[in-house]
Amino acid sequence: MIKFKSNHFIIIIFTGLFFTHLSPLFGQKYSNEFMAIGVGARSLAMGNSTVALSNDVTSGYWNPAGLTKIKTDWDLSVMHNEYFAGIAQYDYGAGAYKYNDSLSFALSFIRFGIDDIPNTLDLIDSEGNLRYDRIKSFSAIDLAFIFSMAKISKIEGLRYGANVKVIRRTAGDFASAWGFGLDLGAQYSRNYWEFGLMAKDITTTFNAWSFNTDGLKDVFEMTGNEIPENSIEYTSPRLLLGIAYSRPIYKNINGQAELGLDATFDGARNVLIHSDFMSIDPHIGLELDYRKIVFVRAGVNNIQEARTFDSKKELTWQPNIGVGLHFWQLYLDYAFTNLGNASVALYSHVFSLRLALDKPQKKI
Repeated sequence: MIKFKSNHFIIIIFTGLFFTHLSPLFGQKYSNEFMAIGVGARSLAMGNSTVALSNDVTSGYWNPAGLTKIKTDWDLSVMHNEYFAGIAQYDYGAGAYKYNDSLSFALSFIRFGIDDIPNTLDLIDSEGNLRYDRIKSFSAIDLAFIFSMAKISKIEGLRYGANVKVIRRTAGDFASAWGFGLDLGAQYSRNYWEFGLMAKDITTTFNAWSFNTDGLKDVFEMTGNEIPENSIEYTSPRLLLGIAYSRPIYKNINGQAELGLDATFDGARNVLIHSDFMSIDPHIGLELDYRKIVFVRAGVNNIQEARTFDSKKELTWQPNIGVGLHFWQLYLDYAFTNLGNASVALYSHVFSLRLALDKPQKKI
């Protein structure tokens, strides 16, 4: 039997908060941002507002505590999306296992990459001739493996979990990095209310970069660029808070809504609430369902104050909508989401598939 004591979890939380206060000293803004895109068409349609409502295998990303809400033995999910007219590919896959009534595990995989990038370093030979046959291609790839564990607390309504993350980033043969990080999450239910807290990168996730400059040195010197050196990149902690309300609306129709607040501590960001110490990015999501079979979703996020060409300030936001269908043990979700804000129409169609399975029953 695997045991995870509550007091150990509390100690880790306070350790993470300690590092959160230190993060402005050594954290780098926008590091590992591919980890902030989001997974699952349901969450994307709701404006990433599922920290409190997360209750399936995607909880390994949004809040590991939600893994305890899985109702079947296995929960599997996949998602594929393309960004910038198909230039960048974003793939997600995950599997969760319900060990017993109070303990669950999950493994998640994320890949964000740009493939077939032309390498023109050898385009011109030593005699000054253009040699297109010497053009090769490479990929710039960001990978993440997330190992999750979640447990139901002895305190009624409280659930908690943790993530261990392994990051691998490469840019062809020119640069590569390994990174490691830790997340903690908790959810609390009371009556119709749900509360969620996700502490991401609580110990400050780091990427150790190494560069292969053998083939770049001459080019860098000719163009006056600085030759990169091996270094460490840090991802500052962030706290995600979700407050949700769920209840039946009319006969077989149920509704739930969540308000999310994402707090970062690496200086002022271009979000609705910001200061030199902390920035808070609010977002909200809504979901309606008919007998847990058909789902309709909407959400708003990326609320920002932007300047127009005439130097006036205006409020912009990112709208999202989506639908879902539950048939047998299969969940098909769709999201129509804007990658920028209301003034930049770069919409993307996102589909995700989830399969919930039980182990075969042994015959007596």
